[in-house]
Amino acid sequence: MAALPTTNRSKVPAARALKGLTKADRIQKQIIAVLKEHEAGAKTADLARKHGVSEATIYNWKAKFGGMDVSEAKRLRALEEENAKLKKLLAEQMLDAAALRELLSKKW
Repeated sequence: MAALPTTNRSKVPAARALKGLTKADRIQKQIIAVLKEHEAGAKTADLARKHGVSEATIYNWKAKFGGMDVSEAKRLRALEEENAKLKKLLAEQMLDAAALRELLSKKW
């Protein structure tokens, strides 16, 4: 398996091994494969060295993706994207409401 990206993108380039998938899908699939190796008993230090990432990165991946399979990771990403859109809509609505309150509070 090629080196995986870390939180610092300049250190390790993303692998291009899995054709037909988006970059995010490839990366998530590779991260889950690394975590499955870890669950199978591989040492964190060995995995980190093998894949060109730090041990802290593997622990961060484990916190986020531990116990998931690829379809669950895709669903998580879709929910996070939907949540971000909804937060943006809520913020816009709150700004509109605040602007209307300010406009109505002025005495003519």
